Amino acid sequence: MSLIWATRGRAWGFKFLRDGGFEDPLPVYQEAFAGLEDEPEVCRRASHRVALRFLDPEGRTDRAGRVIPHDFVISGAPAEVIESVADGLQIIWPQVADEYARDWPEATS
Repeated sequence: MSLIWATRGRAWGFKFLRDGGFEDPLPVYQEAFAGLEDEPEVCRRASHRVALRFLDPEGRTDRAGRVIPHDFVISGAPAEVIESVADGLQIIWPQVADEYARDWPEATS
């Protein structure tokens, strides 16, 4: 499986947390999400890849109060069975949820 994962954090802007094994994942990401920039949730198959976007399942927001989207470009076996955002949440989110939670800062008062 190849997994590109791009998202934001509370205090950091959009960045790639996983590069899918590409030296530069940006062109692959841009191709997968072309025309979908403003869609809050997406599941689109393009050839052997799936572009998947969903809002943070925990409802986490950035400093501006926007719910954080998680964007993935998936290829390999998981891409063959992901047909919807719900599928992506079930299959992909468990693989990255702990990683994201570790990077999430403690709540401040």
